[in-house]
Amino acid sequence: MTENIQLPKLPSFRLDGRHALVTGAGRGIGRAAAAALADAGAEVTLMARSSNEIETVANAICEAGGKAHTLALDVTNTSLVSSKIREHGPFQILFNNAGTNRPQLLKELTEEDYDAVTNLNVRAAIFVAKAVASGLIEAGLTGSIINVSSQMGHVGGPKRTVYCATKFAVEGATKALAWELGEYGIRVNTLCPTFIKTPMTEDFLKDKEFVDSILSKIALGRLGRVEDIMGAVVYLASDASSLVTGSALLVDGGWTAA
Repeated sequence: MTENIQLPKLPSFRLDGRHALVTGAGRGIGRAAAAALADAGAEVTLMARSSNEIETVANAICEAGGKAHTLALDVTNTSLVSSKIREHGPFQILFNNAGTNRPQLLKELTEEDYDAVTNLNVRAAIFVAKAVASGLIEAGLTGSIINVSSQMGHVGGPKRTVYCATKFAVEGATKALAWELGEYGIRVNTLCPTFIKTPMTEDFLKDKEFVDSILSKIALGRLGRVEDIMGAVVYLASDASSLVTGSALLVDGGWTAA
């Protein structure tokens, strides 16, 4: 006689009824994340400095049947961003993506370069996370904060001193926040891509010698596409990852496996 058993039920990857905030949403990885979250059912607010870019993306999401809004803001304007997040939130999902890079040798590094990269990649990211987490705690809601890091938050590389420093900082902050916010049911993780074809990487990916050196370190033998991160974004945002916090999800083609 066969015993009747109750099979476990797959947690949902759907995000219906949840409100998501995506920073740096006008292009590249941010645009892809916004599209993925909307496709999974979330109502998405796109934030970036360029109003034209995020309006275009929001319109495309709405035309595809999703829900999208825009906030044309510079994320380094901490007080204004905090105020707007409070006004338009609470956000149960944060894709904390706004960032930049200025690849250069240490001997060429200026204070202005250091400040520009650090203020956006670390300072702004932490204060955006603070604003979103504060709104969730105040509303008594759980949520998922996804900080966009990089494979360069786990390894080093030439001309990446400041960039690596900022991404290692994001990794550390994420682990600390996972402990601090865990009691409220707020999960905090990083998403760590390899080199992805985006407007930010376009210029230095024109260098064949540089691309060849990159490909030699990627086990799968190809550069990343923005589509490669979309499933990872939905996974980290959804109930499918409900016991995942303080972790780094590496979408790096095997770079850090060496």
